[in-house]
Amino acid sequence: MAFDYSKLLGKIKECGFTQETLAKRIGIAESSMCLKLNNKANFRQHETVAICAALGIDLSEVGKYFFCKKSS
Repeated sequence: MAFDYSKLLGKIKECGFTQETLAKRIGIAESSMCLKLNNKANFRQHETVAICAALGIDLSEVGKYFFCKKSS
């Protein structure tokens, strides 16, 4: 299943991060972040929580950013 990360990408930009700087902040490689945002790999739970903390996303809203199905 593919997920739509457009809202997450917007939040990353809004908070002044790039994919590279956010990846460094949460302790993963930029290439791993790219794969995850392009649906080539899955986010791990601790990565999701770390991204939410870095971007100020309340965990009650995690679904809006990480679990929206991509439209065909």
